Amino acid sequence: MSVNPQTVARVGELLGRNPRGMEAVAVSGPCGEPRVIRVASLVEDEPFPTLFWLVDPDAVYHIDGLEAGGLIAELQGRVDASGPLREAMAGDHRAHIALRDSLMSESVRRRLAELGYDDVLAEKGIGGIADFTRIRCLHTWYAAHLVVPNTIGALLEPFLQGR
Repeated sequence: MSVNPQTVARVGELLGRNPRGMEAVAVSGPCGEPRVIRVASLVEDEPFPTLFWLVDPDAVYHIDGLEAGGLIAELQGRVDASGPLREAMAGDHRAHIALRDSLMSESVRRRLAELGYDDVLAEKGIGGIADFTRIRCLHTWYAAHLVVPNTIGALLEPFLQGR
């Protein structure tokens, strides 16, 4: 898949580095600025389970502050105390795995199998998480949420309002 060189350059500026494995801009802001990119499932012959990467600098900054302030632990406590939230998260992970699989080309599938990684991505949900009851990173949840709404993204939204 080919991405416009100007878009790749802009995403590189936002990230502060070359965007390895970038396949597309998954979400753009109102002025066309990239907010979330979609990343290949195989980057430099290594499986890359993080399908969506947040590149919106304002969102990244605010989520950095929320994570530093302990929001992951707070939200994890809510999840741990709620069977329905845990079930919803597991469903989000399964849906994410199915979406990533639907976007993967046959040549990537073949190469993953050749490298002995054919089942690795089937076990990794949002942000490459294998334990479907853990949050781990709000950035990856929010990036995925901006593409397809999810449980943790919905819990995070009120903390990002009015930023």
